[in-house]
Amino acid sequence: MRSKLGRITSMGWMGGVFFFLYLPILALVILSFNASPMVTNWGGWSLRWYEALADDAEIISGFALSLKIAFGTACASVVLGTLAALALTRFKRFPGRTLFAGMVNSPLVMPEVIIGLSLLLMLVSVQRLLGFPERGMFTIWLGHTLLGMAYATVVVQSRLQEMSQSLEEAAQDLGCRPWQVFFLVTLPLISQAIASAWLLTFTLSLDDVVLSAFLSGPGSTTMPITIFSRARLGLSPSVNTVATLTVLVVGIGVVLASLLIARRERRRAQDMAAAYKASADR
Repeated sequence: MRSKLGRITSMGWMGGVFFFLYLPILALVILSFNASPMVTNWGGWSLRWYEALADDAEIISGFALSLKIAFGTACASVVLGTLAALALTRFKRFPGRTLFAGMVNSPLVMPEVIIGLSLLLMLVSVQRLLGFPERGMFTIWLGHTLLGMAYATVVVQSRLQEMSQSLEEAAQDLGCRPWQVFFLVTLPLISQAIASAWLLTFTLSLDDVVLSAFLSGPGSTTMPITIFSRARLGLSPSVNTVATLTVLVVGIGVVLASLLIARRERRRAQDMAAAYKASADR
């Protein structure tokens, strides 16, 4: 009786937390179908703001730019973060390891305003000296990659620390070269962490405002900056529409990635069970 009551209490508490977290998102989705131009007044259900979104060139171009930057940021962050995680977990001692670890993790604790301002000053100095780069998509990608790499390193490093190195050592004993061990043994074992890091950095880049505001230039306005600038002039159902579509895109991506990760986990468990059975039969 006591365990049942505790289970009901814990489920009720968890449900309340989820309700508190996701109620604003649900309200935003509902208000995106409001027929009234005033967000505070409900005028019935309508798709007028979704129809108007098709003719909003500023939002469409900003959304396309944000997707390009987020995709490039996620890919670059995963590659750099994986290499940094391998260096920190597989090489316990090398000159400058403490400094390297501190530089990798510093974007996690440093305010984005400081990161954006420092990058802006550095890029302006480089541009005056070399004539490039112009502030735009490339500079935004650099800033987002700097931040995303730190998150990707933490995610991949946690998986590498809990992973046994016996399989890698066995592959080396069987004659595999280091690059073969990485691509045939290590990479498949950390693939779920890499996928999680990719999704995390993609989402962080897609909704970043601070770094994009510092590093953007003429003709390179991302979707979050556009939404933020419009929200300052007054709430509009068109902003709710864009936010709803963003939630939909991110939600579909998370669901597909979760299904893919679960499928790979089941396949890996089946392969391991088959291998143990084959070894037992021998």
